[in-house]
Amino acid sequence: MQATAALSGAGVLWSVVASCLFAVIPAYVFWLAPLDGQAILAWRVVGTLPAVMVLIYWRGRSAELWAELQTLRVMPKRLMLIVLATLLMATQWWLFLWAPLQGLTLDMSLGYFLLPLTMVLAGRVFYGERLRPLQSLAVAVALLGVAHELWLTRAFSWVSLWVALVYPPYFMLRRHLQLQPLVGLTLEMFILVPFAVAYLLWLPNHAAQLWATPALWWLLPGLGVLSAAAFVLYLSASRLLPFGLFGILSYVEPILIFLMAWLWLGETLTWQSLLTYGPIWLAVLISVVDSVYVLNKQRLAGLVVAAN
Repeated sequence: MQATAALSGAGVLWSVVASCLFAVIPAYVFWLAPLDGQAILAWRVVGTLPAVMVLIYWRGRSAELWAELQTLRVMPKRLMLIVLATLLMATQWWLFLWAPLQGLTLDMSLGYFLLPLTMVLAGRVFYGERLRPLQSLAVAVALLGVAHELWLTRAFSWVSLWVALVYPPYFMLRRHLQLQPLVGLTLEMFILVPFAVAYLLWLPNHAAQLWATPALWWLLPGLGVLSAAAFVLYLSASRLLPFGLFGILSYVEPILIFLMAWLWLGETLTWQSLLTYGPIWLAVLISVVDSVYVLNKQRLAGLVVAAN
């Protein structure tokens, strides 16, 4: 019981820290001007690979990575699933960098608000997970905000839907593959780096842009380090937490992205939007209360077991 509580506590902490790191990226991309979303994505991939390789060495995962590479040589089906997961992840990385530059950060944040609902649904349908009463209340309250947005706009932005509907299959694939998060991210970077390098070499006038903007020489590697740290923590949390709880904790990220878009990037917030976001924020608060209650209950149960 103590071990379960410790894992849950670590999973919650890692999920929250990852959300904070991810929320910085939409503002970070504006420092990378004059690069566009595609070029930034390519550099994000190129910069993430050395960062994860350092982490692989530091965390003693080199043998595990080599063993997985050897396994993929004799298991083409597993390789195909990893490639599929990589493609799903790459589209999300691109959208995360492209949307802020197009003034669509709020649409993207709405997608991340919807994501926990689709994660909870996936957990219920595919894993048979049952929600606790407060979790059910949180989902119901969040659905009020979603229903208002549908009533207000009669549709969802494709940006919002892409985030909400593509991430659950990605996490399900990662869970099915049982890849250690750092090893899995490294394999994904191995697959993407050749395409990223080829794109950067093909891009006209790219070298001139780099020479004309010396700040990019340290900002671009910084993006890779930020991405690697955030994604490894996020994937680690996805393995330690129940699918439903992991999904509900994902509300932290869109709140931070929303605040970033509104307060820093200057995107417009109307009073009608508050009728969408208000119930969702209340759902987040309910989820936090539920998580704290469950963790305290686990901790106390562990103390009782230890005392006996």
